[in-house]
Amino acid sequence: MALDNLTPATGSTHSRKRVGRGQGSGMGKTASRGCNGQKSRSGYKIKRNFEGGQQPLSKRLPKVGFYSRVSKPYSINVDRVKAVAALEELTLDSIKSVHKMAGTVSRIKLIGAGAKELASKIKDDNITYTGK
Repeated sequence: MALDNLTPATGSTHSRKRVGRGQGSGMGKTASRGCNGQKSRSGYKIKRNFEGGQQPLSKRLPKVGFYSRVSKPYSINVDRVKAVAALEELTLDSIKSVHKMAGTVSRIKLIGAGAKELASKIKDDNITYTGK
């Protein structure tokens, strides 16, 4: 076996259909396009969603779902997660070291009754808190 004598498997390839090459070929005159009409003309292209004038399926079905492009902060309830409340300094890295969260988290919001007392420990602009 060598690269110069490789051939495709039997029946896996087909010869190209040559249309418009005379009546004897069986595909002459209208070149297998039928008679007249839009589909027989050159440059004919149907729109992707077109269903012959019927209301397309994408318009008939209800629209569901929404993906906001505004990223929301990751919320941590400091009343439940005592490890975060016990930290000396609250930075993004220090919170990630004691609390399991995704690596893609870039903003954190501290919630709960004890969140306002932790305001003096926050050393990162990406950490906010709620409180009254």
